[in-house]
Amino acid sequence: EVKCTDVVQAYIKRIEEINPFVNAVVKDRFDAALQEAHHVDKLLSEGHGDEDSLQEKFPFLGVPFTVKEAFALHGMPNTSGLVSRRNLISTSDALVVSRLKQAGAIPLGVTNCSELCMWYESSNNVYGRTNNPYDLQRIVGGSSGGEGCVLGAACSVIGVGSDIGGSIRMPAFFNGIFGHKPTTGVVPNDGQFPNALGVRTEFLCTGPMCRYAEDLEPMLRVMAGPGVRKLKLDEKVSLEKVKFYCMEHDGGSVFVSPVDREILQAQRKVVERLETQFGVQVQHVTIHKMKYAFQIWSAMMSSRDSDGQEAQLFTDLLGDHGKPVWPLWELMKWFLGISLHTIPAIALALTEKLMKLNPGGNAKLVSMGHSLRTEMMNLLGTDGMLLYPSHPIVAPKHHSPLGMPFNFAYTAVFNVLGLPVTQCPLGLSSEGLPLGIQVVAGPHNDHLTLAMARYLEKAFGGWVCPGKS
Repeated sequence: EVKCTDVVQAYIKRIEEINPFVNAVVKDRFDAALQEAHHVDKLLSEGHGDEDSLQEKFPFLGVPFTVKEAFALHGMPNTSGLVSRRNLISTSDALVVSRLKQAGAIPLGVTNCSELCMWYESSNNVYGRTNNPYDLQRIVGGSSGGEGCVLGAACSVIGVGSDIGGSIRMPAFFNGIFGHKPTTGVVPNDGQFPNALGVRTEFLCTGPMCRYAEDLEPMLRVMAGPGVRKLKLDEKVSLEKVKFYCMEHDGGSVFVSPVDREILQAQRKVVERLETQFGVQVQHVTIHKMKYAFQIWSAMMSSRDSDGQEAQLFTDLLGDHGKPVWPLWELMKWFLGISLHTIPAIALALTEKLMKLNPGGNAKLVSMGHSLRTEMMNLLGTDGMLLYPSHPIVAPKHHSPLGMPFNFAYTAVFNVLGLPVTQCPLGLSSEGLPLGIQVVAGPHNDHLTLAMARYLEKAFGGWVCPGKS
């Protein structure tokens, strides 16, 4: 109905208008994108194949997309916010990026993340800080925060994110969009920095982020490639036949903020709607081990894999194959204003050192994590879904996560459990900030959470353009 060049030009114009305020796109490839759009228009005007065959071969023909800067995109930087990598330019594409390009999608550029993708505010010493499009004084989340922002601000159609502790779902929640963490091991993680090694390969997930729920499934199909066979995406979902479970909070962890009243109200409206519309009984459950979500995630992240290989140290990643980083020395340099690293990265490196001092306690927590996984899988089976808050509070002000560093436990616990989770927007709070909910299913039942995302979008309106409130 419209020319591809017009679509791409419209998104370029939008980025040029909005990016000075939000600082989400850290490097663009607008000239190349317009050239690629021109090729799409030429292909269509010359009548190469009918619409059905083009749809099958190029399901995303001419669709603009953006990529988290931690992924390799040919000709673009791939620093992950690390100063020592600031001159590094990718000479190839990450596998998921390559698959989207082969499906016809056109990359517009790369988006900001937190330093080494291990914090939930997207700010670093290479590109600076990204601001929330609903309120510039607030965070976009991390580590796929630039991606969440660029989509929430309507500067892109679809985006590539990755998630080891909520890095797709927190930005999706804070920026009012959809984000899906697939079942572990379905979408390849190749071509991102840092990539997971050892036990962390079981926790890191690459997945789709978008404004509209209907885009999640086709994106997942393309990104997963042959791995999509492990999922049941062709199965029709009847929500009236699903067993729904609900938890309103983690049980009261001392490390985590209480859940905001408006987030609870939004979740209760979902429960009410399901019960009224489908005649189902949403069962409220108390899973006691969820109270220890942060401790379980931390212990499992630093545990050995089945071959006895130790997890890669964050201090080694900070050094990026060069000299190891000494966290206390970096902290002193930071106070003097001469450290190349952000305070969250230094704090994480210090925490990692402390974790090593209690191997016995860690082993107990790892065991608790395995037991929680079994409990959750038994509860959900192949036809169950859990409704759970995406985060205890709406998008916080800049820097405030330093005072509540463990709130990401609400998303992180599902990484170590290996379960598919979709974050779905549920309108805006009284302050005009996005609300949302996580929908969780058993392994390889991503089709359930994606169907639920489509339903919730129809029922609650989905993405709301910033500035409408």
